Amino acid sequence: MAAKKSKSVKLIEVKSEVGAGTRGASLGVDAVKIAALDFRSMFFKNHRSMVIPDDNAALYGEVGSRYAKRIKSILKMYERIGAGVKEVLKDGRFPIILSGDHSNAAGTISGIKMAYPDSNIGVIWIDAHADLHSPFTSPSGNLHGMPLAVSLGEDNIENKVNDLDYETIELWEMLKNVGGISPKLEYRDLLIMTLRDFEEQEAYLLKKNKVKTISTAEIKKTGITKICREAIKYLSHCEKIYISFDVDCLDPTVSRGTGTPVKGGLNEREAADIILDLVQNERVCCLEFTEINPTLDSENVMAETVFEILQKVVRQIEIIN
Repeated sequence: MAAKKSKSVKLIEVKSEVGAGTRGASLGVDAVKIAALDFRSMFFKNHRSMVIPDDNAALYGEVGSRYAKRIKSILKMYERIGAGVKEVLKDGRFPIILSGDHSNAAGTISGIKMAYPDSNIGVIWIDAHADLHSPFTSPSGNLHGMPLAVSLGEDNIENKVNDLDYETIELWEMLKNVGGISPKLEYRDLLIMTLRDFEEQEAYLLKKNKVKTISTAEIKKTGITKICREAIKYLSHCEKIYISFDVDCLDPTVSRGTGTPVKGGLNEREAADIILDLVQNERVCCLEFTEINPTLDSENVMAETVFEILQKVVRQIEIIN
């Protein structure tokens, strides 16, 4: 892989969990900071964060549409996250987002696309779930199951099961068009790793659009170096690449500190090695860690795992060649 030139990292904190169905992901960022303190690390003193204001107060109000819960708050967050990510990229820095729930990732993709409107944005989605639902198909109405559909401009009307009111449709269109660009991502520019839990409506889209997926079993059998080389090669037509790391890609035996754990995931070493290998490529411009939920954990293990990976990644990105 091509070596990455020296570049400074900028941390972005997004504590929003309005897109999740289980409470507690908003505490994930602070749990990672507590892990740093437990390791007696000065990491967060040496790497100051940009903090994106959340809208978690909305959790005390009405959900709004049952098929797109708190979508008005999600729209606010996408605009805020997009502006922050764009600013960091335009400043020539490498944004690493520490995020509450995975709905925020579509805001990150918006920011990347706003910074590089003429570039193909490749996405490596490391996640147990496909996150390809829309309000027309979602069984839960939770927006953290929809960020890829938002970025792809995907409604999946062919598999519609929910009848939406006019306001929800209008807000969904606004969500897809944050930054004035839709779609922000093409199916050919998407690669999903460790996928193992999805609904039939998502399976339809995966098959129809021939989405490249790499299972946990393939990773273990083929080896991380070869798998990462394959992933980067698959996205060779993309000028920029974003990595979204949902901690539920990890096996529950590592930690259950996430809202939707699924058996058959990666171990800590495999996850770290994948990210460290991928970020070596000079086209990788942004990384996000998401869905850490310490309220579901024991002894803050998930946050400690993420912090250890985060330290290594930052060290590698900022290394002088």
